[in-house]
Amino acid sequence: MVDNLISSAQNPKIKKILSLQQKSSERRKEGLFIVEGQRELQHCINAGFEIDTIFFCPSILEGYDTEGVVMSLLPEVRNFEVTVDVYNKIAYRGGTEGVVAEVKVKKPALSSLALKENPLIVVLESVEKPGNLGAILRSADAAAADAVIVCDPLTDLYNPNLIRSSIGAIFSVPCVACSSEECIAFLKSKDIRILTAQLQDSELYYDTDMKCGTAIVMGTEATGLTDAWRKAADAHIRIPMLGKLDSLNVSVSAAILLFEAVRQRN
Repeated sequence: MVDNLISSAQNPKIKKILSLQQKSSERRKEGLFIVEGQRELQHCINAGFEIDTIFFCPSILEGYDTEGVVMSLLPEVRNFEVTVDVYNKIAYRGGTEGVVAEVKVKKPALSSLALKENPLIVVLESVEKPGNLGAILRSADAAAADAVIVCDPLTDLYNPNLIRSSIGAIFSVPCVACSSEECIAFLKSKDIRILTAQLQDSELYYDTDMKCGTAIVMGTEATGLTDAWRKAADAHIRIPMLGKLDSLNVSVSAAILLFEAVRQRN
C-alpha cells in the first residue's frame, strides 16, 4: 500500500536511507541496502531479491516509463511518496527515474553457485575500489561468466558505488564473497583450472587454454596476488605490455581475459 507523503529530509526514514548509503556498518546491521532506478530495481527483482520499501516521486516518475514497476509492487511492498526536494536528497546520482528502494541483503555461499559444465569464473582478491568491481561485473555479464567470486574483499558487495557502476550486473551475475582459502579449495574440488594474472613467470594469455572450466584470478593493481594464489595456480598468464607502463586497470584486464575465453569457446 502507499503510505503517507514524506516532505521533510529530517524524516527518520529519510535519515535511514542516507545512513544505508553511506555506512557499510549500517547495511550490515540492518540487513538492507539501497537500489535506485528502474533498470537496477528490475534486475534486482528478477534476481529474486526481496524489496523491503520503495520511495517514489510521482512528478519525476511522469518523465519515465517507470510507474508500472512501482505500481506492480504496491500490493506487497511498503511505498512512500516523497517530494522532489526529498528525492533529490536521497538520490545518490541523477537520472534515477524517481525510484529508490530499500532491499534485503542476501549472503550467497560458494555452495549455492549453480555452475554449468566448463564454467567461466572471475576471482578477485582484496578488491578495494567499488567502481572497479562494478565494471568487472559488467564485463562478466557481457561475457556470460558463471560467477564472480570476491576473496577477502575490502568493499562490501552492496556499496552504492558498486551497484551504480555495475548498472545492475551485481544482480545478473552470481557474486559471492569468501576467503581466498575457501575459494581455492572450492575451485580445486570442482576441477576448475586456476589461471592467475601476473607478470612474473607467466605466459601470454592467448596461448593458454580457457575452453575447460576456468577461473581467471586477479589481484589489486598495487600489490597483485598473494603467494597463496600463485602457488595454487595451474598456469600464470599475462597481457603483453608494449608501452612504458607495466599494468592496466584491473577492470580492463578482466575484460580482455574474459573475452579471450569467449573467443576460444565460440
